[in-house]
Amino acid sequence: MARRILNRKDLRADYEAAERRKQEEDDELEDEEEEESDELEDEIEAEEEDEDEDEDEEEEEAPKKKKKAAVKEGKPKRSRTAKHVRMRVVWGVFNNSNQCVAKFDYPKKKEAEEHAAKLAAAKTPPQPFFVQPVKEPIEEKKE
Repeated sequence: MARRILNRKDLRADYEAAERRKQEEDDELEDEEEEESDELEDEIEAEEEDEDEDEDEEEEEAPKKKKKAAVKEGKPKRSRTAKHVRMRVVWGVFNNSNQCVAKFDYPKKKEAEEHAAKLAAAKTPPQPFFVQPVKEPIEEKKE
């Protein structure tokens, strides 16, 4: 059974229209809440003014404007950086199957090459052995 192909642009337009409607409804609710709170504030201010007029008729206070609470944006969480492991280079003697047969410290390259030649000569029929650098992590001593 063939399935109808979805038109992504139409789906996106429908989604955006729904979002706009939802945003408008939220704005209307906020406006209504502000109006109700403004009416309550006006009533409270009117009662206070009646009391203030009796006491201080000379002083007139300007109505204070209520500031909207600023929405704080959450800071993105900081991800931990991976711990850097110190590496050292050694010379590895490998057989034809890329298996490490022996390892030598970096300054001992000549010895590693001699070992590879000795292993190649010892095998009948002769097999190739080669030397290449290998990085391995340094193991720090914990005391």
